[in-house]
Amino acid sequence: MSSAHHPRFRAFTPRDLDGLLRRVSLTDDQRLALRAVSSVLPFRTNAYVVDELIDWSAVPEDPVFRLTFPQSGMLPAPDVRRMADLLTGDAPRAEIQRAAHEIRMRLNPHPSGQLDANVPVHEGQRLTGLQHKYPETVLVFPRQGQTCHAYCTYCFRWPQFVGEADLRIATDDIAATDAYLRAHPEVASILVTGGDPLVMSTAVLRRYVEPLLAVDTVRSIRIGTKSLAFWPYRFTTDRDADDLLRLFEEVVASGRHLALMAHFTHPQELRPPVVREAMRRVRDTGAVIRCQGPLVAGINDSADAWAELWEETTTLGAVPYYQFVERDTGPQGYFGVPLARGHAVFRDAYARVSGLARTVRGPVMSAMPGKVCVDGVAEVAGERVFVLHLIQARDPGLVDRPFFAAYDEGATWWTDLKPAFGASRFLPGLEPG
Repeated sequence: MSSAHHPRFRAFTPRDLDGLLRRVSLTDDQRLALRAVSSVLPFRTNAYVVDELIDWSAVPEDPVFRLTFPQSGMLPAPDVRRMADLLTGDAPRAEIQRAAHEIRMRLNPHPSGQLDANVPVHEGQRLTGLQHKYPETVLVFPRQGQTCHAYCTYCFRWPQFVGEADLRIATDDIAATDAYLRAHPEVASILVTGGDPLVMSTAVLRRYVEPLLAVDTVRSIRIGTKSLAFWPYRFTTDRDADDLLRLFEEVVASGRHLALMAHFTHPQELRPPVVREAMRRVRDTGAVIRCQGPLVAGINDSADAWAELWEETTTLGAVPYYQFVERDTGPQGYFGVPLARGHAVFRDAYARVSGLARTVRGPVMSAMPGKVCVDGVAEVAGERVFVLHLIQARDPGLVDRPFFAAYDEGATWWTDLKPAFGASRFLPGLEPG
């Protein structure tokens, strides 16, 4: 086949940012501000995103541009000015890195106990590349998969990508992972995540997946990925695309459930024909595609966007799974949507879709106690309240028990909520954040 049928992956990084931004009419100061943000928070995109997904005539409002290119409001204005001054003053690289580190440490880089409460211990050894928050589920972060084909500006895993080893979660100790799973037969489900595991070659991914098939208690394997949206050629024409699909078939043939946890943020990501072909090829292996993503201001904070996204993914044979709340890390202040408004968006979109698409759950906060779902706003005993429940919890006894929080129009996260009716806790064993 000609090269037109075999697109080659080409990444763009901060050194390319200024040139890419010259496609639109931004001033020098505006471009400098975005470069300043990219010196603190990660930036990476690729030619497919730039040429096929972004409508450059609609920039800067285009949702995929806002999804992948830094925005000046992602950092406080004084921090943007500080970094811009360092860049224009040709400050030494070490000084720029020190300033960036100071700013990052104020951005809550690892929320919800990721580096303490979620790290498992086996035979006295902390397994820092695993996360074990819920009894039946373990997350595995392969060392070679801790990057992505492109970075989302709102990504809550941004510390993985900024080059600071102390902030990174990763493992290549497959033997330790195997030993931990055999010592914990309650673990039935593995989520291989990142970054994006599908930046790895199939041969490397196989080294992590095959040992899981030898652990009888593992019943399902999930792969968290944005590749269907940001590099669908991974499943169609990449040199080992067919090998990847054969690996999926082997997992399914072993009797396990294989789910591709596909991160779709906006219906614009579904429009290129190659995405539909990639989804068809994945489904033909017996794997299930489950679709999830966060509700984010300025990108998809409308019922129109979500209703179209859920209906279109359902039509393509995928399963709408979660609508998340933007986590309390990184640029949450810029991208976060208040819970009350978020639920209104969710409800209005949910009301427009068929029953097949109503598999989706949300808005969901993946918070310290577990996955907290905002079921709605109601008046109970004369008080306006949020109605909530835990879809998943560290303490399984708390799952699916409704509880109430005092209504707060400005609340954007779990830690903003207070128990309703003057109570000191939400439920026995469930304290305020």
